[in-house]
Amino acid sequence: MARTPPARVSGGRILGDLRLAARKGDRAALSLALDQMRTLAHSPRYWERYLVLLRNPLARLVDLLVIKQGERIAHQKGWKLPRPAPASERTRRRPGRKATPPRRRAATPPGAQPSLFD
Repeated sequence: MARTPPARVSGGRILGDLRLAARKGDRAALSLALDQMRTLAHSPRYWERYLVLLRNPLARLVDLLVIKQGERIAHQKGWKLPRPAPASERTRRRPGRKATPPRRRAATPPGAQPSLFD
């Protein structure tokens, strides 16, 4: 059997599908464009092409929606980001330093400030 070469992902074709989906509400074109965008986004080989594609505001909007969906999938699969350090560890004081009270502004005598109405 003859093997067919993999279809190339084109930025212009993706944008055309996105425009068609935006104008006519074509779900098939939207799903096709999303699939091709995922192909570009998830493969390091095509990452630069994906960044060029994101110059278009429509593609950027779809990317935000895809990322949101990607976060849901990651949550369902149990993938977790490392937790940030607790606040008590971040604000821990250095040993040997004294806590200084906050400085107050010195009150200026009433005659020292020039009048605005002179």
